[in-house]
Amino acid sequence: MDNKLEIRLELQDTEWDFEYTDHDRKIVRAVVFDEHGYYYFVRVMRDDHFGKAALIETSGGGVEKDESLTDALKRELSEELGAEVQILCKIGVVDDYYNLIHRHNINNYYLCKVLSFGETHMMRDEIEDFHISTLKMTYDEALREYEKCADTKLGRLIANREVPILKRAKELLFPNM
Repeated sequence: MDNKLEIRLELQDTEWDFEYTDHDRKIVRAVVFDEHGYYYFVRVMRDDHFGKAALIETSGGGVEKDESLTDALKRELSEELGAEVQILCKIGVVDDYYNLIHRHNINNYYLCKVLSFGETHMMRDEIEDFHISTLKMTYDEALREYEKCADTKLGRLIANREVPILKRAKELLFPNM
């Protein structure tokens, strides 16, 4: 898999006014697919200071202290999707900002193939605050879902970050298309 051309994007938050950034968050995320051509995402139902929204996101989350990126990725995919995966390559890094909470995100994206599914092991706040559930979709369905979710401020931030990554993942999987 040719990942010599990793994506590197820096996106600004144009939805909320910038005041200051007081912390960085190192994050791992994955475009997860299976041998049948389906992709796996999480649905997040929010009703908080970002507003009320139903969103699609790649699975992933924060990297814990002294945890490698790949260990964090495997942990997050097991927690949220119940998936054991083969990490094929790094897709790239997307820096983005959530001005509303004064945060700079460093999103490390990987391309992963599902080996097996088991039970999810989500954190209490993921279940109670974000109502996270798994989505199984085709590539085209995922693009339409990102477009649909972009009707909210947070949805636009997420779509701006994730659609270029999803498109690069498809190029890596199907280089001659």
